[in-house]
Amino acid sequence: MTLDKLEINKCATIKSLHCTGDLRRRLLDLGLVNGTNIKAILKSPIGNPIAYEVRGTVIALRKEDSKLIKILN
Repeated sequence: MTLDKLEINKCATIKSLHCTGDLRRRLLDLGLVNGTNIKAILKSPIGNPIAYEVRGTVIALRKEDSKLIKILN
């Protein structure tokens, strides 16, 4: 399952990132590493971006970026 499909107020664990280059570096810098817990907390009215809580911080990711993150539910 990918992160963009995680329902609001549900938690999951990051399994892997399927991207390279600057985007991968950015996601890793935000704390999205294997084994990290993540929770979907808010979706914009049009569905993009989605806010997630990671390590006590709220971040917003575009749907196309969230599709590159595999999770365990």
